[in-house]
This record gives sequence, C-alpha cells and structure tokens, in this order.
Amino acid sequence: MNDLTPARLRELKRGATVRPVELADQLGLPEAALIEAELGHGATRIDATLSRLFPAIETLGEVMALTRNRSCVIEKIGRYSEFHDGTHAAMTLDPEIDMRMFPRHWVHGFAVDIDGRRSIQVFDASGVAVHKVHLREGSNLAAFAALTADLALPDQESLSDYAPRPAPEGARIAEDRVDTLREEWGRMTDTHQFNTLVRRLKMNRLGAYRAAGAPFVRQLAVSSVPTMFQTVRDREMQVMLFVGNRGCIEIHSGRLANLRPMGPWLNVLDERFNLHLRSDHLSEIWAVDKPTRRGAALSVEAFDADGELIFQCFGMRPEKGGDADAWADLVGSLPDAGDA
Repeated sequence: MNDLTPARLRELKRGATVRPVELADQLGLPEAALIEAELGHGATRIDATLSRLFPAIETLGEVMALTRNRSCVIEKIGRYSEFHDGTHAAMTLDPEIDMRMFPRHWVHGFAVDIDGRRSIQVFDASGVAVHKVHLREGSNLAAFAALTADLALPDQESLSDYAPRPAPEGARIAEDRVDTLREEWGRMTDTHQFNTLVRRLKMNRLGAYRAAGAPFVRQLAVSSVPTMFQTVRDREMQVMLFVGNRGCIEIHSGRLANLRPMGPWLNVLDERFNLHLRSDHLSEIWAVDKPTRRGAALSVEAFDADGELIFQCFGMRPEKGGDADAWADLVGSLPDAGDA
C-alpha cells in the first residue's frame, strides 16, 4: 500500500477507534511500523540490547509491564529489579514484575512520548510486540528522558525492512520416538528439562502432549479454563500464571480476585494485575504432570487452533505459600475434553 507514508500512518493512528495492533492488522502492517511512523514525532529508536535496556528501565520506578500473544495480555504494576543477563535467556526476579526474556527476539526498540503517554516498546524481527513498559503517574520522568537520550540509535529516519511473520508451527510429533519421550519424561527431575527433551526428539510442546498420553497428560474440556479461574478465585488459591510470546514470558504469582467476563474476553481486573484472555481462541487444554525433585509440577496449559501456546498455570509452590494438594484436587476435578 504505497499511500501508507509515515504521515498517513500517523493520521490513521490518531483517528483510530481500535488498538494499534488491530489497526496494523487491518492495514496489513506489523505493529512496529505504526510506532516507527512516529520517529521525530514522539518516538525515538533505541537500543533494545537487554544489558543496556533493563538497567535503564529499573530507574523508571513504578511502571506497568505488558506482555501479550495473539490471545492473551498480561499487565503487572511494579518495579523492575533483579535483572540477570544471559546470552540465550535473561530474567527479572522482582516479586511483581517477574519475567523471562529471550534476547535474540528483542530487535526493534522505541521510547515513545506522545500526548503525555510514555512507554518503552520492543518488537521482534517481524515487528510483533515482544514487551512494553508503560509509565504511570509516579514514574520517574527524568529517568525516562535520560533513557531515551542514552539509548537513542544514530539512525532516527530510515524505515525498517521487517521480516515475514513466522507461520504457526502446529504440533510436531516424531512417532518413532514416542516411547523414548515417555521413558525420559518419567525420569525428569526439573521442569526445565522438558524443552531440551522435546527439542532433542524433534518434537514440540503440543506434539509431545498429544503423543505422551496418560499418566503424563490429560486433555481437558475448553470449559475447564473459566472453571479453573473461578475456583482459584473462590478458594483464594495462589497460582503462577505464565503468559508470553517468542521473546518474553511474564509471570503472575498470587491470587485471582476480580473476574470480569466481557463478550469473548475473560478478564482479571485486580489492583496491580490485569489479564485479558480471548476465551473464543481456546482450542486445546491440557493438564500436564512433570516430575521434579520437589514433587510433581502440575500445570494447566491452553493452546489456540493453530497450536500456539496461550498460557500456562501452575499451583504456587508450598514454600511460597501454595497448597499442592488443593491444586492437584482442582486440576483433577476439571472435566475431560470428551465430557463437555
């Protein structure tokens, strides 16, 4: 669409009644292109290298951290702290803003200051949002200005050539290796060993779940998700909820208090934690049991129709205030896929 100049994109964005990501989809553009159109008009291209970016974000004080995929958005209010860098994976370990980051996907970074709304926005090579940091009323504006100046890249004019968005992978199963999967699954001592195992066997998460069968997994009814959320709320249970994309996973640890369904959206609207889940995107739900040295790690995991992971939910560990027996009882009570 040759008429979509930066000036025209700014005009369309100002007049839009939908979220930027939805406008970008309507225009057939990556979301990052809408931010890039604001260069010189409130947006600054910045270095998205985690070792430079996260120490600067820590100086902003209290902010809102947002991570999303196509079906779910998680928002946490707090401060960034306890940043640990790594070549392949990095993390923040603040009690409220708890994240895992995969640096190779942190490609296009912007500091945005438009109409008094300030944010840091990072996108992958395809221009898909990886993570956003939204400043709040009490955030440190001087630190934001310093971050913008210190991390600004020399080129503030050129438009990016975004890579095509990767197609969904779907379920990958290596039928000749299913017995090996089951044998080695039963010998796991840490949940982190699972990803290494399935990669080595040329499978992926959903493929492994479909192949493994009982006692490792049980496919649940789609209705299990709202039932699980409601039960966690009603029993005041503590859970760990993981929502992410290729470049970032954000974690909520604690209760789910204020559930507010609205149309296709299942929302959690708590004081310092919001979740927005497209319930109509839920396609496959799995109860997953992985052995660890500390006992079973039992999760409920949701996938969309393309086989993309939407979220994972675990019971909080007992040493953190969780009740493993209560969580196991809840997951065990959820209906099988064929029962609803």
